[in-house]
Amino acid sequence: MAEKRRRLGREDWIAAALVALTRKGVGAVAIEPLAAQLGATKGSAYWHFANRDELLRAALERWEHDETDAVIALVDNVPDAAGRLRTLLTAAFVHTRDNLAVLLAGTGDPILEPVLARVTERRIAYIAKLFEELGLPEQVARRRAVLVYSAYLGNAQLWRTVPAALPSNPGDWQHYVDEVLRAFTP
Repeated sequence: MAEKRRRLGREDWIAAALVALTRKGVGAVAIEPLAAQLGATKGSAYWHFANRDELLRAALERWEHDETDAVIALVDNVPDAAGRLRTLLTAAFVHTRDNLAVLLAGTGDPILEPVLARVTERRIAYIAKLFEELGLPEQVARRRAVLVYSAYLGNAQLWRTVPAALPSNPGDWQHYVDEVLRAFTP
């Protein structure tokens, strides 16, 4: 008796594309290997997406929403600027291993590069806004935001290449965030 396949939805394909993107980069987002991985036909993908580029765009939109929009919304719920900055740094350095910004940078992919540029600018602008709320002048806040974002990217690179260089328990992570705050806040 033939095994009945579960009907895959758009979200299944997007999730699989994000996993492939995170593990192996933009080249790994291809319909045929994803179909094989999902136990589906290529037709299933083409039911939901016109082509591979549309699937990649959908995966990047999901990443942008989950790793930028949702984080900013979470942080905005904290009542004071210092608490918002601490919450953001904790989310960025401790609770996430968002390596996509590191993995995908510099690929030159025409679909990917504008998304990375937009996400990077949005993140830096948000960090700068938090520094301004702490009383820093706009230019100083922007420079510090770039430095904090650079530290975040370095942290993500360490997760990817040398995770043993990073703290290994929650208490050490809190000290790590404290050090970042001391280094960058007025």
